[in-house]
Amino acid sequence: MIRRMLVIGLMSGTSADAVDAALVEWPDAPAARPFRLVAYRETAFPADLQARIHALAAGELPGPEVLRELVALDVELGERFAEAAIDVAREAGVALDRVDAIASHGQTVAHHPELHGTLQIGCPSLLAQRSGRTVVANFRPRDMAAGGEGAPLAPFFHFSVLADEREPRGVLNLGGIANLTWLPAGTDPEAVLAFDVGPANSLVDGVVQILSDGEERMDLSGLRAARGRIDEALLARLLDDDYLRRPAPKSTGRERYGRAEAERRLSDWRAAGAGREDDDLVATLTAFTTEAVGLACRELLPSVDDQAPRIERLLVGGGGAANPTMMAGLASALPGVTVEPMDAVGVPSAAAEAMAFSLMGRNALLGVPNHLSRCTGASHAVVLGEIVPG
Repeated sequence: MIRRMLVIGLMSGTSADAVDAALVEWPDAPAARPFRLVAYRETAFPADLQARIHALAAGELPGPEVLRELVALDVELGERFAEAAIDVAREAGVALDRVDAIASHGQTVAHHPELHGTLQIGCPSLLAQRSGRTVVANFRPRDMAAGGEGAPLAPFFHFSVLADEREPRGVLNLGGIANLTWLPAGTDPEAVLAFDVGPANSLVDGVVQILSDGEERMDLSGLRAARGRIDEALLARLLDDDYLRRPAPKSTGRERYGRAEAERRLSDWRAAGAGREDDDLVATLTAFTTEAVGLACRELLPSVDDQAPRIERLLVGGGGAANPTMMAGLASALPGVTVEPMDAVGVPSAAAEAMAFSLMGRNALLGVPNHLSRCTGASHAVVLGEIVPG
């Protein structure tokens, strides 16, 4: 009988609006299947904490305050992550001493592949101290040390749990940033392609927060975008983006598509003159996300691998999967493609990213590689993550 391992995965993405916690049962062996999601919960961050994270990541603080705020947020997020891990185990009725490890992505505040560096905060030592469990964290730096971009990492999870022997699949995660994974039929990890497409919710969320003076943290259910009209001229300018044209492997984040860019886009929009509704900008930025994904599927994937057939089914996870306007935009950008949430194949779309880091933490404990080096650009597969004993 194969022993089972219980690992809590923690994820706070580029939107910095919450920490997701997933308690997952995995085989105590390299194979990922069969697995079982035991429990999942999302714990929202207060609006002021989200604003502090975004301000730090955007470089908006005066120089003398940066290091102090970096340390303060590292500690506060460590506490928040610990609470989330303890709470998800409690809700599942699982004693913490039965949990083999907690795997924490941390909160990204800087990601610069051109410098071969990245920074995630949320003190793993504090998390280990509060929970008493072994913690695996800081996954991205080892990939960069091996020559990779440090992202995207989720394709390892997509391949491990969503690849199908007979059906080729596209997997799209719509968090703050959109990342796309191509899973050809079969079980060859070297055939998988993946990269960050561009912004998903980051620009939309940023503009909505500014428009509402922080009262709204996102375009809930895509209502603003649904009310607005797409400005085709602006959409064409947005799509004329050198990042979108770059070949994979590639990754991006809030340093390019974050609060500062949202402020600039809104300022330019209002400066352009009367007769333009703010919700039209939200609709146009939403279309920027969906059209960029369409271009990536139709043009970028074949340019990277001319053997990649046309995507017929796209499985969507992340916050964007709960946005009907964004999902409809994807269907429009990809005619003939079945676009549906990951839930259709047994992975709750909201829990997918936290589950991914749960699996990566499991592999780190086993000493088994936990990324796809072809997708990140690393020279070879390694074991990602630094281990803090409980």
